Amino acid sequence: MLIKKLFVAGAMAGLMGTTAYAADCGPSDQSIRILASDFPAIHAVAGTAEGNCAEAASEFSRNHTTEARQIMNAALTPDPAEYTSVIVANSTLTQLMNDGLVRPLNDLIESHGQNIPDNLKIAIDGNVMAIAFMANAQHLFSRSDILAQVGIDSAPSTYDEVIEAAKAIRDAGIMEYPIVMNLKTGWNVGESFNLVFLAHGGEFFKPGTAEPTVNSEAGIAALETLKAMVEYAHPDHLTQASNETQGLWEAGEAALGIMWGSRGAPILDDEGSSAEVTSNTVLSAAPSVEPGGIPGATLWWDGFTISTNVSDAEAEATFAALASALTPEMVAANNDDAVWLLEGFTPGPAAAGVAATVQGGAQPYPMLPQIGLLHAALGSELSDFLKGDESAEKALADVEAAYRTAAKEAGFLQ
Repeated sequence: MLIKKLFVAGAMAGLMGTTAYAADCGPSDQSIRILASDFPAIHAVAGTAEGNCAEAASEFSRNHTTEARQIMNAALTPDPAEYTSVIVANSTLTQLMNDGLVRPLNDLIESHGQNIPDNLKIAIDGNVMAIAFMANAQHLFSRSDILAQVGIDSAPSTYDEVIEAAKAIRDAGIMEYPIVMNLKTGWNVGESFNLVFLAHGGEFFKPGTAEPTVNSEAGIAALETLKAMVEYAHPDHLTQASNETQGLWEAGEAALGIMWGSRGAPILDDEGSSAEVTSNTVLSAAPSVEPGGIPGATLWWDGFTISTNVSDAEAEATFAALASALTPEMVAANNDDAVWLLEGFTPGPAAAGVAATVQGGAQPYPMLPQIGLLHAALGSELSDFLKGDESAEKALADVEAAYRTAAKEAGFLQ
């Protein structure tokens, strides 16, 4: 499988394309139905598409939900599909492609995307399967004022420094639970493992195979690091995903966080929080194991797809509407909502953490057809370890066993 790599060392500028889309809405009187995650940058793109093309459509509907990942395959399987487009990321594109639920975009690009730059075309085996428009990564958020109270004058750069800072904050009686992380049982637990595992130099599979290799020295070290951080996390951490961790941060109930870069803008704005929190929040690179090491992050892109099981006219209208949204004007109006991969983006404070993580050499989330099965196994099998109910070795053995069962059923392993 070949894919155009969006993330290249040393150049955030290299991520920025040049786009100049006209407000072309394609065939009229078609139904456009979009399924997407629920955060500001996605609202900006889908909302601009609606503003441009709703009048030309017979229907224009958007479902922004935190459950998009869980429902997308079932929603796109009927013919006709429930949605004409799903806005996806690295992992969810492969999730849909494995079931043949999204169509190649080559012909649609010829008709309505001539100005889409090549670095936004997610091409696999010669077919463009998605159009990327933003980058994302989890990275470190810290409260400079609280760190200063315990004698720390800069954001931690390693996991050990994060843990030492959390201990100092607790010992000083400032906060009992200073760390927030997205550790909700399921996908978020699996992704939190991935971050630390890659920082420890882990490899998910034996090269060129679907054989898992997470039950390894790097895997055990990653779980031990996670467990050390969880000691300073809120007791309800296994129920917390992005909305919950953002809420704790904005409420002033955390001083160190591993959260998505796309949460930077809403945390730094003047809504839902206080000047004390927003003025002292610093966004920096994801922690590494050793100073100057690989950041504990997976780099992501978000972009749009077009469903297989819809009419060609609906597909064309949906593609044209979404392409029409990717303009410098949309970026200017929503500059701080994302690290945009589009013309007109000016990196600001909200992009600092993602930019530093990219520049530090973090790795993209792997786009392998079997990665979703391994991620699901991690998400379902690691909670017992984090609760203290089993050893790291047992948890990782359970992960590999669960993955092998699923991979054999899917034909990835014999």
